[in-house]
Amino acid sequence: MNKTRHSLTDHNLLQVQQSLAEQQTHRANFTGSMRAYYDEMTAETPLAAGVRSEQASDSGWWLHPQETRTEQVIVFIHGGAYMLGSAQAYRGFASQLAMRTGYSTFVLDYPLAPEHPFPAAPDRVIELLKSLIDSGIEHIALVGDSAGAALSLVALQHPQLVKKIRAAVLFSPWTDLTFSGASFNDPNTRDPIFQPSILRDAAAAYLQGTSAEDHRASPLFAHYGLLPPLAIQVGTEELLLDDATRLAAQLAEHGGEVQLDIYQGMHHVFQRDIRLDAARHALDIAASFIRQHQ
Repeated sequence: MNKTRHSLTDHNLLQVQQSLAEQQTHRANFTGSMRAYYDEMTAETPLAAGVRSEQASDSGWWLHPQETRTEQVIVFIHGGAYMLGSAQAYRGFASQLAMRTGYSTFVLDYPLAPEHPFPAAPDRVIELLKSLIDSGIEHIALVGDSAGAALSLVALQHPQLVKKIRAAVLFSPWTDLTFSGASFNDPNTRDPIFQPSILRDAAAAYLQGTSAEDHRASPLFAHYGLLPPLAIQVGTEELLLDDATRLAAQLAEHGGEVQLDIYQGMHHVFQRDIRLDAARHALDIAASFIRQHQ
């Protein structure tokens, strides 16, 4: 396992504090639903210059750079605790990787809880990935954030799909719905995004009675076969820090190629805010990893 810890300067930390304060003010003044707020917040990541978006019926959105360099495609699976998020809102975030790699990128949609509880989300992800492969796409780089990173890991458990996936990038993966990680249970963890109750409630709404130890709900507990190279990025200020570090250690122990980047002082899925120096740095590393394994 290649493990790197990235430290921030005082200027970086000030950027983070300002960004988080703006988010808190926005949330306090927002009068719509939580889903509408989350989509509006996520959509603040701008569409990268030179990237064109195209809706693919009700299955998601394509993002095409001006000059596509390769037949490889990025498939981006969005987060949102299985209850929030949409491909449309995530176009800007995903376009940052499309621009940096030159790869066409598909951001897929899946049904959300509580209306559509487990296993509706993983079933839909598997269905859409199979459809892309059946359409002739042979080389896929899989990217996901938070719950979307967990859904990416579900895809990597599928023997037919894993053969077509050249690499995977996981931002702040939520891998353990049993919440057994030390960082989640440590009262000294100062997560600026989540309280433990928020994630526990989201997990209950998603699982609706299914065991949290199910390997498709908590991919930390899955038994993986041969995997493509994985890059995992996480911040130190996360309840889910150990969801990432335990996954990385487990996969590396079984012989997988794992790159773990830990960002000092950073919060959950900080990569969305490209005003942050650390976010741009992390996206550059993710894009380089994807290109390296095309």
